[in-house]
Amino acid sequence: MAILPGAGGALITEKAGTLKWWSPSGTRSIANVPKVDYGGQGGLGDIVLAPDFNTSGMVYLSWVEAGADNTRGAVVASGVLDPGYLAWLHPLKIIWRQAPKVTGRGHFSHRIAFSPDGKYLFVASGERQKFSPAQDLSNNLGKIVRLNLDGTPAPGNPFADKGGISAQIWSYGHRNVLGLQFDAQGRLWDLEHGPAGGDELNLVRPGQNYGWPLVSDGDHYDGKPIPRHATRPDLAAPAISWNPVIAPGDFIFYSGKMWGEWKGQALIAGLKTLGLVRVRIDGEKAIEQARYPLGKRIREIREAGDGSLYVLEDGPGGRLLRLSRK
Repeated sequence: MAILPGAGGALITEKAGTLKWWSPSGTRSIANVPKVDYGGQGGLGDIVLAPDFNTSGMVYLSWVEAGADNTRGAVVASGVLDPGYLAWLHPLKIIWRQAPKVTGRGHFSHRIAFSPDGKYLFVASGERQKFSPAQDLSNNLGKIVRLNLDGTPAPGNPFADKGGISAQIWSYGHRNVLGLQFDAQGRLWDLEHGPAGGDELNLVRPGQNYGWPLVSDGDHYDGKPIPRHATRPDLAAPAISWNPVIAPGDFIFYSGKMWGEWKGQALIAGLKTLGLVRVRIDGEKAIEQARYPLGKRIREIREAGDGSLYVLEDGPGGRLLRLSRK
């Protein structure tokens, strides 16, 4: 979900391939949305307004596309919406692809974030439930990539000297990143699903290895143990991890406009927890502060201009909710 400026409402993606424009006067579908490969965890994904959206109308969108021989992978595209938000003015242009495309329908990630200065595009790329690619710098699976706004590798990336796909990579050793946000200090954080246990909030630094599948604070689904982060101090450890999992949907860093005491804290959409999880940042560590039950799987959270919160429920009959202070 992307909150539009002023009282413009929001753009909302649905996994099966529908893009909706919600406003206080109603909800309408946007035309000319690309065909997505829908199934499992795959389909239409993230939507983010370009840093200069107010003048350009540019929007960035991610989805899963099919490949040859039952393979698939995530893509990111950019396009300009017409002033009424009912269609794209021009066909969407794909600017980045997960590579290689592989079989399966899990761990696409494809979350999008812009650097605070608006110059760079960061994309989370899941390891597609294939484990070892996350440690292989010749592909972009299990990575966070840093790009120019046109999708080309950004200058100064840590593995630029290797060329090719390696030149995109900002960090690696990631599993399935469902949240990607900058804090007020301009630091990049990711929120990712662990296996059976071990969901993580990470402070993301260039060139760092975040350990998957070598280490985790959870274990494999069949019960086979995974070495813990503490056994590998050479790898980047999470700021906080959860076991049992919270199964995060997405998160924001809150401005404090409506709940002043939450300023700078992370508010996390919880699928497993059926509500929101609030986390305080203490330097490079994080401490859970509270949970707020909403009775439904929560997929997405965004902050409106007045500091109120919009959250999306997950699944059939899912609702858009607005939360505000009494």
